[in-house]
Amino acid sequence: MVTGPTVGVFALQGDVREHLHALDRLGTRALPVRRPEELDRVDGLIVPGGESSTMDKLARIFELREPLRERIAAGMPAFGTCAGMIMLADRLLDGIEGQETLGGIDITVRRNAFGRQVDSFETGLAVDGLDAPVHAVFIRAPWVEEAGARVEVLARVPASAPEHGAAGRIVAVRQGPLMATSFHPEVGNDDRLHRLFVDLVTQS
Repeated sequence: MVTGPTVGVFALQGDVREHLHALDRLGTRALPVRRPEELDRVDGLIVPGGESSTMDKLARIFELREPLRERIAAGMPAFGTCAGMIMLADRLLDGIEGQETLGGIDITVRRNAFGRQVDSFETGLAVDGLDAPVHAVFIRAPWVEEAGARVEVLARVPASAPEHGAAGRIVAVRQGPLMATSFHPEVGNDDRLHRLFVDLVTQS
């Protein structure tokens, strides 16, 4: 049974299907968003993992970039994963020439901070608000270099993780109705982070 708010998934590029499936498993009304008129129909939006510079270009081509920025600035809940974290960040390091973000979260992110595809890794990750660790999958992931005072840090790379000298790096955040993770919560069948976001949309 489909209940509650309508949650969109930015569907021009990235792990769209996986997020739609997670929302379906939660019984949430899910909608791929490729056009401004589809954005008008949703109560919240997931920006998936993928290639952030390509997302930026396609959002411009499909005349979705400015409507997205306006909805986010107006308080629409949004959840960015991996490339989606980059898209929701106010500031970007190591982006390609001319690359811009949608903004909304007072963070500085470093693109591809963990390295190339071959440097991808998985680890158990404690996330504030969840009673058991998340199996976190990092694929060419960003990390948060700096978070503003209004940003709630939800997770850091554990000290036991040997990869890339990344222990202690911020990899999940929330600011008001906006959430972001460096990793891919849509991989696998653990829908707890999606549930947290759907609850956030419902409350908003």
